[in-house]
Amino acid sequence: MTKHYYSYLALGDSYTIGEGLPLYESYPYQVLQLLRKKDIHMHAPEVIARTGWTSTELAEHLLHTRLNEQYDFVTLSIGVNNQYRGLDIDDYKNDVEFLLHKAIHFAGEKQHHVIVLSIPDWSVTPFAKDRKQQKIAEEINAFNQVNRQLADLYKVRYIDVTQSSRSAAIDQSLLAADQLHYSSLEYAKWARQIASLMEQMITAK
Repeated sequence: MTKHYYSYLALGDSYTIGEGLPLYESYPYQVLQLLRKKDIHMHAPEVIARTGWTSTELAEHLLHTRLNEQYDFVTLSIGVNNQYRGLDIDDYKNDVEFLLHKAIHFAGEKQHHVIVLSIPDWSVTPFAKDRKQQKIAEEINAFNQVNRQLADLYKVRYIDVTQSSRSAAIDQSLLAADQLHYSSLEYAKWARQIASLMEQMITAK
């Protein structure tokens, strides 16, 4: 009997890449490792992400990039650079709506095979210590309210990583060397939640 290999498309920014870490410590690759340990056959994830990307830049890249017609799973993590650059939240809403349409299409029109991750809160990192930390946190909450509402509207899965990311305020081991992005320990928390959802979907077939 031919083994089915599942495919995974990860859309995002520096958090999706795992900025400053080896590739295998990024959360998409940790998802891959977790599922393979469960004897679930997975192709290596296709990662469409770049450090510094806003939702608009990710959307524009997708318009000009040829990808596979379909993937078994798609994750989306975007928005921190919109907040960082002080961009308009209504534009973000429009972009995320477009990105969700694309993600659902890539997932074969199976909304529940698309997983949106909330935006982590970088206000707790040493990088933000000389900035208006409360304002950053409030703005990230506002952006997350938008992506949460759209995830609910389009009936896709949603994982809140924001609360977990705030643990970096008291645990520096959760941060990468640049003191802004996260270490493999924080990404492991996200990966466990993503892999758990994917496994549920696979075993429910």
